[in-house]
Amino acid sequence: MGVALLTPGIAILVAWVAAEGLIVKSELAHADALVVLGGSSTYLERTRHAAQLLREGRAPRIILTNDNQISGWSAEEERNPLFVERAVDELRRLGVSEEKIEIVPGFVSNTHDEVVRIHQYAREKKLQSILVVTSAYQTRRGLWILRRVFGGSGIEFGLYGVEPGEQSPGRASWWLSSLGWQMVPGEYLKLVYYRLKY
Repeated sequence: MGVALLTPGIAILVAWVAAEGLIVKSELAHADALVVLGGSSTYLERTRHAAQLLREGRAPRIILTNDNQISGWSAEEERNPLFVERAVDELRRLGVSEEKIEIVPGFVSNTHDEVVRIHQYAREKKLQSILVVTSAYQTRRGLWILRRVFGGSGIEFGLYGVEPGEQSPGRASWWLSSLGWQMVPGEYLKLVYYRLKY
């Protein structure tokens, strides 16, 4: 039976438990760089919180990846910019200077490939620590991938999950939106797939 068919009180409880099961933390007080994982539907919440962490002095620069995903029409630019370009624009709008923004060269096709490329980039740049910023519901899978890729590398990492409710739907209400179904049940499916594949 789907969550929507349950009584409202039980549906909210089940939704909250399912969402909460995806959220984990990996603290790191300070890092050589903040790394924002790509995510077209949640790029604003991720970049905004990365900018906030930069202002708090948690790291001196922000690194973005490019998933080569095209965003909606920009009347100002008269084209459809990539989401990574939108993220850069948002960081600039928030006062992050150009020299503090880096983009990992090349394209990434999924989160595992993204973390592998970030690891390579961190080694090339001789980074000793990174603080990864992503949406809360991706943190359990993200931490699992980070441990597999960065384990034994000597590069310290932390994981910061943006609290749901900005672009990501809230813990108790995700089931009321199609994005929520992608982000919560869809994330559980990805967890199974990633554990089988990687």
